[in-house]
Amino acid sequence: MFSSNVIKVSLLLVFSLSFIGCQNHAPAPVDLKLVNLAHLNHLYEDVVIDGKEMGIIHIYSEFPDYAWVDAHSEGIACVDDVARAAVVYLRHFEITDDSISLKRARKLLDFCLFMQAEDGQFYNFIYADYSINREGDTSFKSFGWWAARGVWALGEGYRVFHELDASYANLLKKHIRKTYVHIDTLLAHYPEVEDFDGFKAPKWLLYNSAADATSELMLGLAAFARVSGDPTVRDYLKTFAMGLIEMQSGDKDTFPYGVFLSWKNVRHGWGNSQTQALAQAGKVLQDQEIQQAAVREAGSFYPYWIEQGFPRELEFVFEDTIRAKKVTQFDQIAYAIRPAVVGSLMLYELTQEERFAELAGELATWFFGNNPANQKMYDPETGRCFDGILSESAINRNSGAESTIEALYSILEVEANPIARRRLECFLTSN
Repeated sequence: MFSSNVIKVSLLLVFSLSFIGCQNHAPAPVDLKLVNLAHLNHLYEDVVIDGKEMGIIHIYSEFPDYAWVDAHSEGIACVDDVARAAVVYLRHFEITDDSISLKRARKLLDFCLFMQAEDGQFYNFIYADYSINREGDTSFKSFGWWAARGVWALGEGYRVFHELDASYANLLKKHIRKTYVHIDTLLAHYPEVEDFDGFKAPKWLLYNSAADATSELMLGLAAFARVSGDPTVRDYLKTFAMGLIEMQSGDKDTFPYGVFLSWKNVRHGWGNSQTQALAQAGKVLQDQEIQQAAVREAGSFYPYWIEQGFPRELEFVFEDTIRAKKVTQFDQIAYAIRPAVVGSLMLYELTQEERFAELAGELATWFFGNNPANQKMYDPETGRCFDGILSESAINRNSGAESTIEALYSILEVEANPIARRRLECFLTSN
């Protein structure tokens, strides 16, 4: 579909032009000029459920007044958003020492614990009366997307609290270990691989080849293993990583340039955290194969993705070689950008190669107008991130939980890294 020579020239041009005028300076102190938690704090609410204080994040917030909006029949809050908000508040605490963020993170973690069933699976939504939505298609008890995000939050919570509150950390560990039986059920399918029109589909991932959902589960397992050293979790990380690597296509010279497929033959913009997960797992395990798989996607596919205008979805077909059968440009959302931004920064921490921190700063410019709509999607004055780019001439000006959380997570990590921050500031001062 695209000439490889044209792509290579284009990539050189886009990065050469991007960095013109940006000189190296001494690292700036962490002073969060762009991160504003105001809108996330607006979506946050303290609640009491069954006599237990906890926190929730309201799901939707709509233009122009940005009041809370319920998810109709689903409920008012869900593990999907609460878990990710907990991660953001935890990281904000670590970077700024803000005790209020730590307090909110703990209350959000308590909500995740409340939503975990005794058998280790998770429900997702609660209704306005704080009862659990047990039957909804996006809320029933399961070990899938919302469980993966729940484990992510609990793993990050354990990593932070193991030095601050050993008793609470042990509670989080107990709940993480409840999921082992479900992970064991998945991994019983290792090393089964199905062929999907020439693409590999590992049967031991969530949903029988969902590398996207599995990558977010791995984020929590990696955070937990980083400080616990749990050998069982280390084995889980290694086996899941092998599944993600099975779904990687191409390399630096061959289309599609090291991309991790999300599902079967598709790469989309929702939860594609493979590079972030593999960078963290590779560091925990000190595994070069896993680390290099993450390097391939970030070093080769991400620049291509930028050059193509951040397309929402790529559907591939295998006909002697791999080509993009269908490219869907819109809509584009913050959730597509965060995994690439934070994944690149994780690779910088792992490799100390400045190109990855610079890449993270370049990717983060999407939030500030370097996107097909040429519109600023994140407003530092309010802390809102718009819900999506619908076309080159239209954006969704609502600002719900997911967009807000994913934008803040991205920009928080960029501002905490002097190299990435400098790259982003260079863009802001020249635009």
